[in-house]
Parts: sequence; C-alpha cells; structure tokens
Amino acid sequence: MIEGHYLQHHLLIAMPGMGDRNFSHSVTYLCEHNADGALGIVVNRPSDLRLSQLMEQMQLPGPEKPEWDNIVYQGGPVSEERGFVLHEEPGPWESSLFVSEHMHVTTSRDILMAIAQGRGPMRYLLALGYAGWSAGQLEQEMRDNAWLAVPSDGRIIFDLPAPERLAAAIGLLGVDWRQIGSEAGHA
Repeated sequence: MIEGHYLQHHLLIAMPGMGDRNFSHSVTYLCEHNADGALGIVVNRPSDLRLSQLMEQMQLPGPEKPEWDNIVYQGGPVSEERGFVLHEEPGPWESSLFVSEHMHVTTSRDILMAIAQGRGPMRYLLALGYAGWSAGQLEQEMRDNAWLAVPSDGRIIFDLPAPERLAAAIGLLGVDWRQIGSEAGHA
C-alpha cells in the first residue's frame, strides 16, 4: 500500500485463509480509512433480525408496509448494539458521514423513522455493529494477505442477495472466487 493511499469507499474481501470467524468469507465496506485507522461495515452477513423487530426494541413505530421490513445485517464485532445505515442518497439526517459522492453512513434514529414511514433512502443497508482497525492495523493485515481491496460498487451492496456479494466483489478483480487459494505469498 502506498503511503497516504487510503481505501475509503472500497470493499475489503476476506482472503480464504482468514482465521478470524468474525470476518471469514466476509465483504466489508470501508466507510472511513485514514492515518488514525479504519471503520467498515460487513455487508454480506444478514442477521435473524428485521427492521420491525429493531424498531420494537427501540420503542419506535415499525414499518408502515411489509415491503419496508428489511433484514438487519451483522456489521461487525464492535459495538453490536449500535446501528449504521449505509445509503446512497444524502438526506436531512442528524448524524451522517459523507463517504463518497454516492455513499453515506448515518447513525441517527431519524433515518430509521423515515425508512419505516417510506420516506427514507431508496437503497440502503441497515447493520448493527462495525469493524474497526487501529492506526496501521489494516495496512499490516493487508501486507499479511488477510484482505483484498477493490473499489466499491453499490450494485453489490444494494442489488445482490447477501450470499452472492462475496463472489461478485471478487469478480471485480476479474477472477472467479473459487480460484483464490488460502495460501498467499509475495512476489
């Protein structure tokens, strides 16, 4: 990795030899990556929780229509009680982070209310928890061949079913995911 080159708005693909069960076979969207560390949301781990159940736990009114009752994802092992909404359209939400021209992450309750009422972003992914790396940690893990990185593609995050996201992300590299071995080396 080139000094000063950060991977914000990229997808991290766990290499087949990833030993950490939190990230084995995962695809993680990097919301933030800088000299202080990195923060990402795992986008291919659906939980058993639905938006309506989350809203009930938060004592908020649930989705007005069944089609708005989306799956909640396991975003990562850190702060699993905290919600993150990845979405494309900017909005008037209280706590949003601009990630790229086409991607934002919001952590405030107002976006959940808007989603439940059909006034939220059209394409979004709701996750509990996040993946975090301290300064230099992700860079070292990449040198250790734990991850591959590719520029993000919203179609993978929002349009594909979760079980297809890993193969699609690896496909952005121009290879079939079954061709990637668990052993890696340096040329």
